[in-house]
Amino acid sequence: MDAVLIKNIGIVKDSTIDQVDILMNQGKIESIKTSIQSSSNYKIINGTGLVALPGLIDPHVHFRDPGSEYKEDIKSGSRAAAKGGITSFFDMPNTNPETTSIEMMKLKKEKASYSSLINYNFFIGATDVNLDHLIRVENVPGIKIYVGSSTGNLLVDGQDALESIFSKTNRLIAVHSEDEATIVNNRDRYKDSQNVIDHMNIRSSDAAITCTKRLVELAKKYNAKLHICHLTTKEEVEFLSSLTNCPNITCEVTPQHLFLSAPEVYDKWGTFAQINPPIRTEDHRLSLLQALKSGFIDFVASDHAPHTIEEKKLTFGKAPSGMPGVETTLPLLLNYFNQKECSLADIIRWTSLNICKIYGIKNKGQINIGFDADLVLVDLNKKAVVSNDNIISKCGWSTFSGQALQGWPVMTIVNGNIVFRDNEIIEGTSGLEVQFY
Repeated sequence: MDAVLIKNIGIVKDSTIDQVDILMNQGKIESIKTSIQSSSNYKIINGTGLVALPGLIDPHVHFRDPGSEYKEDIKSGSRAAAKGGITSFFDMPNTNPETTSIEMMKLKKEKASYSSLINYNFFIGATDVNLDHLIRVENVPGIKIYVGSSTGNLLVDGQDALESIFSKTNRLIAVHSEDEATIVNNRDRYKDSQNVIDHMNIRSSDAAITCTKRLVELAKKYNAKLHICHLTTKEEVEFLSSLTNCPNITCEVTPQHLFLSAPEVYDKWGTFAQINPPIRTEDHRLSLLQALKSGFIDFVASDHAPHTIEEKKLTFGKAPSGMPGVETTLPLLLNYFNQKECSLADIIRWTSLNICKIYGIKNKGQINIGFDADLVLVDLNKKAVVSNDNIISKCGWSTFSGQALQGWPVMTIVNGNIVFRDNEIIEGTSGLEVQFY
């Protein structure tokens, strides 16, 4: 592995950008100085005019592997993620077959070891009967519970099963928080609807807050580590922010819930905007943005959930829920920075630093000596329009298509290896399994 020297690159120091040289060797950051002497043994990168950020960690993706590789697989998803400046991902268990056993976890990690361009790990999914696997599985980010049904067949909403998981495991429990009974009742009410906007009425804000309150009580009862995935409602923000002495309860938000709102998104995109939990009205969106900026919401995750264009063109009731996101998360946040709505330090907290703290990730999330050499180099001045023609995910589309954004990743480095540069994927290396404390 060649040593790589990035010359004259900007790095974020609180509210300023310092110009430095960064030397990477053997997959680690070896030196950061104002000037580092070049050597014939170094691969030189000219960082003039660019800023280096810690490589993004996306803790919530659905790469559809195994079972629906025609939508996405680990190989294609990891390359799309690299294009978006993501250097590590955690994949969800609602595949076919589901990732609910130690044996299935081993198979997925083995496939990722040679097919993923970036670093990887996988959640183990909870069922009513796999508690032993949840306890014994090694080196995973956590347990994923679907308390409300979503894509796939994983669903755990019985009180006895939930009590057992919360009381007998000490792993972080990441939850899709929607109350199944409420969804079922609402679905019956809107069974004849052909209007996609009723998706947010079926999967209502009541379904979200009811389930989140139930989960918080379990977490408090057993002092469990609870993480609420893809927060969508102002009611949940208000409830969770009112809690005291609950450091083990955390939450995330997606770019689509931060930057899209109803009814406009449904009017424009129809069933392409259909996701679980749904995109809601502007008051919910603004509440989420404020909660993220205030530090209450801990981080941003893409919930990359691709389906083909043909599938998403189906009518409401037949079209699947989900949208892609790994290629647009960072450009959307950099554009938000260029609108003077957040700082680069905020983006680092939202996309790497806080994720490392909550999940206990080793050696990532910072540009510091001894840390893994996972970096994304961004051009804060680059302007480009999101286009379906440029989406390299197998799905080939984005609900942000046509939107002009300022601030784009131009190079992604994983373990000291360049994997994306100037709109080109660089093959020849593989990512490593993310390790936890």
